[in-house]
Amino acid sequence: MPSTLKSLKLLADPTRLRILMLLEQEALSVAELQELLGMGQSRISTQLSQMKTGGLVSDERSGKNNIYSCTAGEDLMKVARVAASEIPEVSADQSALRHLLRKRKDKSRAYFDELAGRFGKDYVPGRSWKALAEAFIKILNYKVVADLGAGEGTLSQLLAQRAEKVIAVDLSPKMVEFGQQLAVQHGLSNLEFRVGDIENPPIDDGALDLAILSQALHHAEHPQTAVNAAFRILKPGGRLIILDLLQHNFEEARELYADRWLGFAESDLASMMEKAGFSRIETVVADREMVAPKFQTLLGIGVRPE
Repeated sequence: MPSTLKSLKLLADPTRLRILMLLEQEALSVAELQELLGMGQSRISTQLSQMKTGGLVSDERSGKNNIYSCTAGEDLMKVARVAASEIPEVSADQSALRHLLRKRKDKSRAYFDELAGRFGKDYVPGRSWKALAEAFIKILNYKVVADLGAGEGTLSQLLAQRAEKVIAVDLSPKMVEFGQQLAVQHGLSNLEFRVGDIENPPIDDGALDLAILSQALHHAEHPQTAVNAAFRILKPGGRLIILDLLQHNFEEARELYADRWLGFAESDLASMMEKAGFSRIETVVADREMVAPKFQTLLGIGVRPE
């Protein structure tokens, strides 16, 4: 039987506590713990070895990986949970774990990631992401849609061909004026442009069936506030679609494109949506550019609960 004193000594280390809180929820590999904690393999393996010796965790071989589980007794875990409540990172760890588990459930994810990576490498006349996107937009059937950070409204005009009403919001009065002129020219009477900030869009609470943030979130001063605002203006059951850049290191984007943020990690985007109140959250890297700086497009989808 493991020594209680030795076990308590092991729990005095914040990193070991964070690991134990994760393993209490789910059996995980070292690679998954690396992803969740943002730490190196050597550091995590050392901590796991000590915890295994102390009887806090056990491991089981699965293919090339060792999968670790929590084996600490309930009395000890009660103490561990109290101690873990004093560690600020534990809450973020749990959010990252929920995102990882959502990714696990999608068994075909790896296949479709590979498929997306191949798309366009082999030439097929008439096949493109643009053509597919326009085709799918034309079969959408939402009543009230908002394009948040719409710019001149290219996406808004496509959406207006199917939706009953589209509200395009942009911070630039010139963009709004130009977009509204295009809507009139193309006879899109159901497309309305409004000047406003995506962090506080001029749209009534619970007014939307669908909200879209397309390459807009990385311009927001406070991205979480923008996601919260999208939740506020959606009806129960309404959906949010976010298209943005995956986190990158191309610093020149700040000057070239007035970007406030250099993209977002998948886990960060999922965490923002979860904090706002969204459920059924999905994220995926939907596209990869082949030309430097090789930007990648991150897609996030969430639903406001009924």
